[in-house]
Parts: sequence; structure tokens; C-alpha cells
Amino acid sequence: MPYSKFTLSRAVEDFELILQERSNLFATMPPVVPTPLLRETLAENVPWAVAVGSEKARSEGIINPVLLEVKRQLGGQIGVFSGEEFNVDVAADLNGFCDFLVSRSSEQLYIKAPVIMLVEAKKEDLKPALGQCLAEMVAAQRFNASKGQTMETIFGVITSGTVWRFLQLTGQVVSIDLTDYPLIPVDNVLGVLVWMLQSDSIDQGKIN
Repeated sequence: MPYSKFTLSRAVEDFELILQERSNLFATMPPVVPTPLLRETLAENVPWAVAVGSEKARSEGIINPVLLEVKRQLGGQIGVFSGEEFNVDVAADLNGFCDFLVSRSSEQLYIKAPVIMLVEAKKEDLKPALGQCLAEMVAAQRFNASKGQTMETIFGVITSGTVWRFLQLTGQVVSIDLTDYPLIPVDNVLGVLVWMLQSDSIDQGKIN
């Protein structure tokens, strides 16, 4: 799975990106009140997923319910894919499986452009996943362009389930928020994710 071979430095060098390190990049996003379903799900699943400790448990018990809540909040107008193969450019090592992929289309039978968010699940340390997530974001850029659906900004997320870190890629400029956002209160994480995936924020393109 070549995506996993990318370090941050390799992704920046291979794709000639400009790296910006920021703090609290998404801290001002308005919170989103979760449905009772998500609150109940997390109350039950978080202790289980933390106790088990595996990436799979955290993915299934925490991350997937949060992403499905975002889909619910947006009226089902996005597609959420888990463990999908995303082969875009084999020569550039932009192929392999993504933990989670979110498209702007509600189609769920196949990945339909535009892809607007990649989410990587990690057990503990988030930093080693930055390169992998960034490579997947570049792949999303190229995938969208090949389908005539060029998006100004692609978003990335790296999370252990209980801690979330966010990235954005606009053209050749990648901004990494050095602030880690805790899952609880989930209203804040939902606020960032919903903002990223709303039509007006995508059309706006980025946070300066």
C-alpha cells in the first residue's frame, strides 16, 4: 500500500508542496450539536474502543459513527467510504487503501468525484500519519481533476478517535493545524467537519 510509505518530507518533496504550520486553524468553527443517537453511541463505544486499543476498534466504534453523524447533519448529501481502494496514479505511488474517504456526492456504490476529505485512523501518535494523509489528499486533487471536478481545497484528518488533527491542501500549499482537538465535547469536532464539507466552505476554498 504505497500511501503508507509516504513520510511528510517525502510527500512535500515529491509533490513540490509548500508547507505551512499553523495553530488553532479551525478553532473558530461554530460547534454543531450532535443528535442523541451520536451521544448515546459514543457513550457506549468510546470506553470499549479505548479499552481494546486497536485502530480497528477506534475506527469502527468512534470515527465511523462521527462521520456518519456528519452525513446525517448534512442531509445525506455526502458519501462516506471506509477501507476503499483509491488507485489514482500508480507511477507516483498514489494508490492503495484509505481508512476513510468522503466525497461531495451522496453516491455510495462507488467513489464519485469530487473527493473532498481523507481521514486516517491511528492508534496513538498522529504525527507519522501526516505524510500518508497528505499523499491521499494529493491523490484526491488529481482524481477530481481527471473527472473534471477540480476543487480548490482538499481537507485531511488524522485521528485516534479521541484526538483529531486537521489539514487543508489548496493548490500546492498545505496547511497543518498543530492543535490537537479532543473528541469531547464532540460538538467542536463536528463543527470543524461539517464546516469542511458544507458547500459554502468548499466554494470559499480555505481558511487564510
